[in-house]
Amino acid sequence: MTDSQKSPLPPGSTIGMLGGGQLGRMAALSAAALGYKVHVFSPENDGPAAQVTSLNTVAAYDDWAALESFASAVDIVTYEFENVPSATAAFLAERLPVRPGPNVLHICQNRLREKDFCNSVSVPTTRYAPVESAENLIQVTDDFGLPCILKTAEFGYDGKGQVFISPGDDIAAAWNTMSGGRESVPAIVEGVIDFRMEISVIIARTAGGTSECYVPVENRHKNHILDETHVPAGISAGLAEQAEATARRLAEAMDLQGMLAIEMFVTRDDQILVNEMAPRPHNSGHWTMDACVTSQFEQFIRAAAGLPLGSPDRHSDAVMKNLIGDDVRDWKNILSEPGAKLHLYGKAEARPGRKMGHVNRMSPKT
Repeated sequence: MTDSQKSPLPPGSTIGMLGGGQLGRMAALSAAALGYKVHVFSPENDGPAAQVTSLNTVAAYDDWAALESFASAVDIVTYEFENVPSATAAFLAERLPVRPGPNVLHICQNRLREKDFCNSVSVPTTRYAPVESAENLIQVTDDFGLPCILKTAEFGYDGKGQVFISPGDDIAAAWNTMSGGRESVPAIVEGVIDFRMEISVIIARTAGGTSECYVPVENRHKNHILDETHVPAGISAGLAEQAEATARRLAEAMDLQGMLAIEMFVTRDDQILVNEMAPRPHNSGHWTMDACVTSQFEQFIRAAAGLPLGSPDRHSDAVMKNLIGDDVRDWKNILSEPGAKLHLYGKAEARPGRKMGHVNRMSPKT
């Protein structure tokens, strides 16, 4: 069906959420504050989102009978991660509004499609090339040059599914590491960028074309996982405006209704290159929960529900620190720290590399 609903979703309505992770949890809490119920659809029965709503469907994303029942129980559908199968989103979109639309999901869940789309609307990216096998990879790297980064085209995050290839490395071994031993899999080779920082911009956009951007922020990583986000990014006003203009161009070209997070590289000669996109709230936007008039999670719900967008203005600068694995055991000290705002995700087991929560630390706005 065509998503023609322009009027706001009234309070008391039910928002369907595909995915049950921490982003869904925080979005569901924001939805409740606006008077909405959230129904979570996820293959897992113990995810963080399920802890904050009584409406849960535990089923596979290709369980069509369960999806049919889910569609009849909710008023609109959104998602908290982009690895939902596109067929699932398309199935639901035939029955009720899905926001962002399946076309946005289709673009953002594949690195090749992302970069092809960016280039089609004159948004620069890193240099890249598609690869499908070890033999193909050898040919591409001969042309591409080393070092480079080999990544799966789909289902990669937090450094998973990617391998850095240096001069002298065994190319076939790099392929096997990335592909899990499979002979053929869609993948991408990207050039190594001499960048001075990674930034991200989060934009929300309504069906009517109104959009709001959060200030560009700097992301700092540890072991390929976001460690800290510093707000605002230490870039010029001109570069900040360019980054926001890039976000608006992409959101408009996708006809976005919802939220889009865009990671970008700032090169040493002040070029901005798009790295990856996510059609949902983003780890680098968690600082907005305590430093902005409207958090990214409230904005996400507003955009999906067709409400007027809130102000993204920040009243403070901030540093967001992820609590990874055993970092969460410091919760008591964090709670004793004046001004620190702790957010835990309700995950029972702290494992290496697992995001257990985050803490926001504010400072006067500069």
